Amino acid sequence: MVFLLLCTFCGCGGSSYAFPYDAEYQVSSFQIVNTVNASQAVPFAADLCIVEGDLTDDEKVDMSRAEAALLCDINGEEVLYAKNAYERLHPASLTKVMTAIVAIKYGSMDQMLTATNSVIITETGATLCGLKPGDSMTLSQALTILLMYSANDAAMLIAEGVGGDVDSFIDLMNEEAIAIGATNTHFANPHGLTQEDHYTTAYDLYLIFNEAIKYETFREIIQMTTYSTTYTDANGRSKELSFHTSNQYLNGNKKQPENITVLGGKTGTTNAAGSCLVLLTKDTSGNLYISVILRATSRDELYMQMTDLLNEIGN
Repeated sequence: MVFLLLCTFCGCGGSSYAFPYDAEYQVSSFQIVNTVNASQAVPFAADLCIVEGDLTDDEKVDMSRAEAALLCDINGEEVLYAKNAYERLHPASLTKVMTAIVAIKYGSMDQMLTATNSVIITETGATLCGLKPGDSMTLSQALTILLMYSANDAAMLIAEGVGGDVDSFIDLMNEEAIAIGATNTHFANPHGLTQEDHYTTAYDLYLIFNEAIKYETFREIIQMTTYSTTYTDANGRSKELSFHTSNQYLNGNKKQPENITVLGGKTGTTNAAGSCLVLLTKDTSGNLYISVILRATSRDELYMQMTDLLNEIGN
């Protein structure tokens, strides 16, 4: 196939673009020049918010104690606030949003998962639901525990059960990230515990979360406030598990902003990542928003800054 350099018209100045020259190809220089009402390429980001640089309001939003932040109007495809949206940072357990996407896309909610030694995580401070080798539960149970309680052992259970092995699952995570445009992201594990080559950006997290909320199962889980379930241990005995969401807005520990409803989200905290949060919210007209804060100095500061950020809605 030869290529023809096509100079733009319609008032676009001297810009030029290389199009494939092919009489049969729907989007080509031949079709654009010679065909009436030819098909047009749909831009990848046609229905997405685009961040061109920092967009801050220092008078109303104090984001000095966070490294990056982003607020996007999903319905209006508009960026309302942006700080360091393209800076690569550790995502902590916000990683689990992508874990959930892969689990939902490639797994079956009723499939049974059985834990191996991979669920044994010894890192100090890591959130665990207490799984042991031989324990079994459905993917639906594990996914709910993953997103609500942020259990790292549940992430490993899912990765092995859905991917066949953890490395294959991580490969799927990275493939899905690229497919949705999260090109400044690389995952090295399914839970978000710190690894040097495990990173993302506030904008990529917007893209990832925006993809996740397309799945009804994901939306249902992130809105839950409490969860109780029973799974089976290696000896066939039933074990009960019960917990509250880690989302401080939903569990009532933090007050939701006026005229804004928090529908759900994902929390994350490690020493390297600081305190992180991604949220789905709506205003009184039902318009939806995605907000992200990365590397806040503490959980209290995280929620104070998130409240300030959400107060930008409607202003």
